[in-house]
Amino acid sequence: MALVLASGSRIRAELLKNAGLEFEVDPADVDERAVEAPLLEAGFPPEDLASVLAEAKANDVSTRRPGDLVIGADQVLAFEGERRTKPEDMEAARRQLLAFSGKTHELHSSVVISRDGEAFWRHVSTARLTMRDLSPQFVGHYLAAAGDAVLSSVGAYQLENIGVQLFERIDGDYFTILGLPLLPLLGELRSLGVIEA
Repeated sequence: MALVLASGSRIRAELLKNAGLEFEVDPADVDERAVEAPLLEAGFPPEDLASVLAEAKANDVSTRRPGDLVIGADQVLAFEGERRTKPEDMEAARRQLLAFSGKTHELHSSVVISRDGEAFWRHVSTARLTMRDLSPQFVGHYLAAAGDAVLSSVGAYQLENIGVQLFERIDGDYFTILGLPLLPLLGELRSLGVIEA
């Protein structure tokens, strides 16, 4: 039995590696927009969207890896009642950061464990992040320094790097902000006997 991360996310793999886990990476092949479209139409809350997407990823990979434990994860950003997705380009990132300026948004991060195509454990954590008042000049300088890496982040920032300078206040778990609620996941892996208790 292998432990498998159903994600191509560099930061999620790094978090698991830094925690001392031995695992394989096998990214899911899931059309996230197709999965979430009916949920958005039905008015599902963002934390439920994150959970359904994480489960879809874990189940996708676990159907082709019999017996393995597969970890799926997803993150949804909610701002003023709307779900935001990763910015398409640097101009979209600039507009998004200026919209967030001086305001609070939420990151809902879900982690799911599946075996043989069926999820058997789920957890969602939420972090509330308040950006400081940002000038257009600062946002331009920030994006120039951070580069295209911000396009891989739903919020157009990477808290583990220079993106920390954007914030005035953060309420929530660091791992939740990075997209993987690590402490609850480790607790479940201990209870399953996958890692030492």
